[in-house]
Amino acid sequence: MELILMVLVPFPVGFFVRSRLAAFVTYIAVHGFVFTAQTLNLLVEWVGGSAEAFGPYPRASSGDVLAYLVVNAVIFGAGLGLVWLGGRLAARRRAKAAGPVALEA
Repeated sequence: MELILMVLVPFPVGFFVRSRLAAFVTYIAVHGFVFTAQTLNLLVEWVGGSAEAFGPYPRASSGDVLAYLVVNAVIFGAGLGLVWLGGRLAARRRAKAAGPVALEA
């Protein structure tokens, strides 16, 4: 879920929201909700007997938990980078559009 969100949301948010701070806060809020839902889903499956995410219940593999955190941090960082990139490209586009117009024939 989080990876799909990172592909679809941050660049448009950075591009269409003029305030860079508001764009970052928007992405952080959306990402926080999706990360929480994803983690809750994995924990419910884990307690229910699935060993795919963290190893067998109740003894989670610390390596699996650390890997989960690292991968999600990288995805989050990439999303923040896409928000920044979208804002940067939008600012360039607005600067070009607001530039001087040649009226000579």
